[in-house]
Amino acid sequence: MAQDSTDMFDLTGKTAIVTGGTRGIGREIAAALAARGAHVVITGRQQASSEAAAAELAVHGDVSGVSSHMGDLDSIASLVSYTAEQHGGIDIIVNNAANSLTQPMGSLTPEAFDKSIAVNLRGPVFLVEHALPYLKKGTGAAVLNIVSPWAFTYSPQAALYAMGKNGLVAATRAMAASYAADGIRVNALAPGATDTDMVRNNDAEAIEAMEAASLLGRLGRPEEMVPPALLLVSDAGSFITGQVLMVDGGTFPY
Repeated sequence: MAQDSTDMFDLTGKTAIVTGGTRGIGREIAAALAARGAHVVITGRQQASSEAAAAELAVHGDVSGVSSHMGDLDSIASLVSYTAEQHGGIDIIVNNAANSLTQPMGSLTPEAFDKSIAVNLRGPVFLVEHALPYLKKGTGAAVLNIVSPWAFTYSPQAALYAMGKNGLVAATRAMAASYAADGIRVNALAPGATDTDMVRNNDAEAIEAMEAASLLGRLGRPEEMVPPALLLVSDAGSFITGQVLMVDGGTFPY
């Protein structure tokens, strides 16, 4: 008998890490995971803001907040240890934290390159590496890497950022192939320009260009990323792995 479709999104008893979960898309995903029964650990750069966001999100379910820096491998290892000690394991990882630093080609500096790649590529990869023993122990484990449509098009405005996200796409596919036998699914979600602090830090002309680049003629809303994220981390997406789901309002290169 087919499983009830509503039950497929149930995450009761699962433990999830959502990096960059104090605001924007990460916060909305964290709230949704908690509302569906998961124990959720969110991260931010500061302990106080992480705890404050977790307290606000607690209305949805079990959420705790810890400071963690995705550019620091020791911090990543500590995050995994904390989560496993608090909840007995790790079932879901949402690699959402990102560094928006970018430079145009021809003006790249090694320092900026290292800082960007450390957070946008190396951090997500090694978070999964550290959590792998716990992911293997569970059932229905899932990793969701948040990437960007800029990884797939010409991106002179955001070259450095795009390089890291493109690398994370390749890592997503490599992880999916490597860990399928362990029952771990790995996918990526590529939100288009979304109404978050990162996007709103651009000038008005740039934001208008982002809106015009979408067939729907507007920015996405953080909550619009929740349904596809839930699909990819829950049993509803049990036959989906190694994929990139574009949620961009029909964005074309701009």
